[in-house]
Amino acid sequence: CIEEVTLRETLPDVSRQILLDQVEKFRREITIPRKRKFTTYLKPAQQLYQWLIAPVEEQLQTNEIDIVVFSMDAGLRSLPVAALHDGQQFLIEKYGVAVVPSFALADLGYTDVRQAPVLAMGASKFTELSPLPAVPIELQNVSIGTWQGASFLNERFTLDNFKIQNKQQQFGIIHLATHAEFRPGELSNSFIQFFDERLSVTKLRKIANELGWSTATTSPIELLILSACQTALGDEQAELGFAGLAVQSGVKSALASLWYVSDAGTLALMSEFYQHLSQTPVKTVALQQTQLAMLRGEVLVENGKLKLSDGKTISLPPELAVQGNFNLSHPYFWSAFTMIGNWN
Repeated sequence: CIEEVTLRETLPDVSRQILLDQVEKFRREITIPRKRKFTTYLKPAQQLYQWLIAPVEEQLQTNEIDIVVFSMDAGLRSLPVAALHDGQQFLIEKYGVAVVPSFALADLGYTDVRQAPVLAMGASKFTELSPLPAVPIELQNVSIGTWQGASFLNERFTLDNFKIQNKQQQFGIIHLATHAEFRPGELSNSFIQFFDERLSVTKLRKIANELGWSTATTSPIELLILSACQTALGDEQAELGFAGLAVQSGVKSALASLWYVSDAGTLALMSEFYQHLSQTPVKTVALQQTQLAMLRGEVLVENGKLKLSDGKTISLPPELAVQGNFNLSHPYFWSAFTMIGNWN
């Protein structure tokens, strides 16, 4: 049973435009490549924290809240809430965070996904888009060890095969590692890139219906992971982009990104996330632990290898190994990915 507590706070001196301007500044300071060596994002991060979190923080602490779920209006959906800062800590250091398109539509049921079979599909090469050399390693890490299921790369990453696999077996987790682009306006212009064709938003809805994701008689997909750029960012027609549409189409939860994260950064987050998900029964907590490990410098690239927080190392492809040594503690790497929908 979930006890509801309604808190209502008004900031009379902060107009909608002032708020949106600060959100845009915050996002810009985090994502501009030349600023990754600096902490210029802290000023807007702290201002937004004072406006959005500080007024209710006492109640959050009194009620011993450990996960904060956001349902935000247009213009705020691009906000990386995990990186809000109170002057001492990031929000993610105190709470797990998730986003829902609407609380009225949120599925609050709980299923332990630690034994769920995984369908992992993706592409590392494309005819018109830049290559993603880390994808083969990403899929390999998903489909071996703790996680059972099936993995399909490049020529086998087709829409037909995707439908065939989902009809043959009930997967609890679907992982797609590829390019994607959400374009404002006509939904048919936005797409997730399969090897042989582009999956449009409108076609995504049709496939969800065809596979029975939204029917009560079929077990829903517990978690859809979109390891692609800006899959959590949409517009007025489709809030929260592909991830939001997937949740509205019957997927319980979706893990997606607010901006393009480098190939190495995505590989790091996904590898670390699956490690925590195999041990943690709550998806949002697994993401929180992943983000904390990256923030604390426990996940890094060194001597051509990706090092995870548990000591495991993953050899990087030559295209990524030549980038040299770096850690992933800047919020550009870890705050882009957001849990959308069911947070349990």
